Amino acid sequence: MKKSHTPCSRVVTCGSIPLESSYQRVSRCVYVSTELYEYRGWGGKSANPKHRYFSWGCRHSEKYVIDFYISDFQSGLRALVKAGYGAKVSPFVKLATAVDMTKENKDLSPSFLSWLAERNLYSDDRIMRLKEGYIKEGSTVSVMGAVRRHDNILMIVPPPEPISTGCQWTQCLLPTYVEGLIMTCDENQNADVVHV
Repeated sequence: MKKSHTPCSRVVTCGSIPLESSYQRVSRCVYVSTELYEYRGWGGKSANPKHRYFSWGCRHSEKYVIDFYISDFQSGLRALVKAGYGAKVSPFVKLATAVDMTKENKDLSPSFLSWLAERNLYSDDRIMRLKEGYIKEGSTVSVMGAVRRHDNILMIVPPPEPISTGCQWTQCLLPTYVEGLIMTCDENQNADVVHV
């Protein structure tokens, strides 16, 4: 954790106000993301202006992140990650499908229907898929940012300029530049899909 722009992988601990995922109600999270997708068939309604026929389109998205700590239990080193309060953050967290809904089984999930109603979203006869991703306390995350020290507190903050991801030939990825603090969490969230 001593070099700037060097990824470090450590265990997450929450600050004073943790987050909770909006559908599955997973508590003590530092990052939560919920996305609602709709499948558009021939003549179907579009989820957004760029939604094409015979594809999934994002209709609704919620993403929240807060400041949190990462800790190395072997060395006792602890750093504050300044990810909240409008900081630029690029999270790379896999979303897991929480709900799959078709017009034939739309009445079998009152919790999903109430989640839609709370957001003034309508189900009609649409084919929908709800996905959630989160980083919860106890997970191991990799963070890349600028390291600073303030009043004896070690902090990782968003860097002043974009960070290069470098070449990843095994995945056929060319270098790209990402703005803000980069966070990744590859741990399996063990989200069970609810086919409603």
